Amino acid sequence: MQTPARSFERATVERALPMTPFLARRESFATVGSTNDVVREWLAAGVPEVCLAVSDEQSTGRGRERRSWVAPSGAALLLSLGFRPTWLPADQTWRLAAVASLAMADAAECLADLPAGSIRLKWPNDLVVEMGKTGEPAALRKIAGVLGETDGLGTADPRVVIGLGINADWAAADFPPDIAGSMTSLREVARGRQIDRNVLLDDFLERLESGRAALRAGHFDGNAWSDRQSTTGRMIHLMRPDRDELVRALGVDPVSGALIVEDPATGDGRHVLVGEITHVRIAEQIAEQIPEMV
Repeated sequence: MQTPARSFERATVERALPMTPFLARRESFATVGSTNDVVREWLAAGVPEVCLAVSDEQSTGRGRERRSWVAPSGAALLLSLGFRPTWLPADQTWRLAAVASLAMADAAECLADLPAGSIRLKWPNDLVVEMGKTGEPAALRKIAGVLGETDGLGTADPRVVIGLGINADWAAADFPPDIAGSMTSLREVARGRQIDRNVLLDDFLERLESGRAALRAGHFDGNAWSDRQSTTGRMIHLMRPDRDELVRALGVDPVSGALIVEDPATGDGRHVLVGEITHVRIAEQIAEQIPEMV
């Protein structure tokens, strides 16, 4: 795997945050290239899990297939977590991202006073909500994204970096015009209430710590992960490197993390792994340009 440039050498360190038994290293930055790159270099230097980098702004934030993700300073909660999951089978490391997604969904719903289940998961790596103007059908709008990156899986030194960015205290009037129709923020779904990113972060970390402890004990809440999937029952476009396939999503597999889709020829379910596709789009929203993450 190619070693990324040292993108955080020019970063401005805002403050070193206090440690907890859960976090071995935790730092906050005013600006940074990519929090994923920061945490990856910490792990390469020997920092134990769990380590956390948070930034007010990223200049080179990215998502799957190297798509960019940019938010105004202070508008989003941008963070990356580093793990050394020697305690987790290599084929189950995807569950770290799943647990992080569930922890953020729960924390965001609590802070915004939303009904449980309001924030959904769009396989494989988005958090979305259903929104629509009065008299129009509700559409999925992206509120957050998750990016998992790995090194050394199957070796004695596995490393996993989970990047997560959620549009937090971002007013709709300030959304980029070209994607305003396909995104939203926690502030907007909370009907204009200001969102304290520090409160959101603290609640997220508390829930993440519980989820990680459960994983270490061999427990993964596959039902919670499955129940939040927004793709289930919808027609979707699976975008592969060589073709675009229109299929119906039937659900997800909590063992492998795969998306289960209907085989058009037989009607049976077949599994699609993350590495097989470049993107997933909901069929009725295929014309929308949804940014890919953090």
